[in-house]
Amino acid sequence: MSQNTKTHLIHDRNARGHSQIGWLDSYHTFSFGGFQDPDRMGFRHLRVINEDRVVPGAGFATHSHRDMEIISYVLEGALEHKDSLGNGTIIKPGEVQIMSAGTGITHSEFNPSETEAVHFLQIWIIPDENNLAPRYEQHYFSPEERQGKLRLVVSPDGREGSVTIHQDVYLYSSLLKPNDNITYEIPSGRYGWVQVAQGIANLNGQELRAGDGVQIDGEENLEVSTNIGAEVLLFDLA
Repeated sequence: MSQNTKTHLIHDRNARGHSQIGWLDSYHTFSFGGFQDPDRMGFRHLRVINEDRVVPGAGFATHSHRDMEIISYVLEGALEHKDSLGNGTIIKPGEVQIMSAGTGITHSEFNPSETEAVHFLQIWIIPDENNLAPRYEQHYFSPEERQGKLRLVVSPDGREGSVTIHQDVYLYSSLLKPNDNITYEIPSGRYGWVQVAQGIANLNGQELRAGDGVQIDGEENLEVSTNIGAEVLLFDLA
């Protein structure tokens, strides 16, 4: 980690946890599994950002969760989801899936391709209350909706066609081409997190690469740009 400004704390991609088995290559922004770092226990209600790559024809066998809001965000390839609510879907780039584990849910995640790896982010957010009814939701957001702008993809009230989350969290997605520039103001009393999903971005003049995350500890005007192209997620947190 390195301090950038009085409100920025960069969580360097190279300081993430890393676990690798035959079919899974996973990087952990926050403490997860065998990677435990007291300085990386999450931020506000944001608890997990895992960057996963799964080889063709493999995946996570059926397992259970409870009392967590789990977002899957596919960057490349496709991810097949099945759960105990009876949902069976394929998640592709541009689609955002949320699963409210609530009182308990079991699911599996599998790479259905025989030739192409799947590359995705799994994000866990602590819900605003426990013992909620489990639920599932998935929406598609086209490249045109996200190109050179911040597209709201997750919100507590489902506004603008976003998927709904049980927490005071707003998640935006943006695709940036060279010379694109986006701005966002973190309001007073709120916090932010910027995650570079792909490419290279500049945040208020600071270069960031895929896997870097930036913790924003208060009110600030953010300006994000790129010289080569980037995919960026921005969290507005209570």
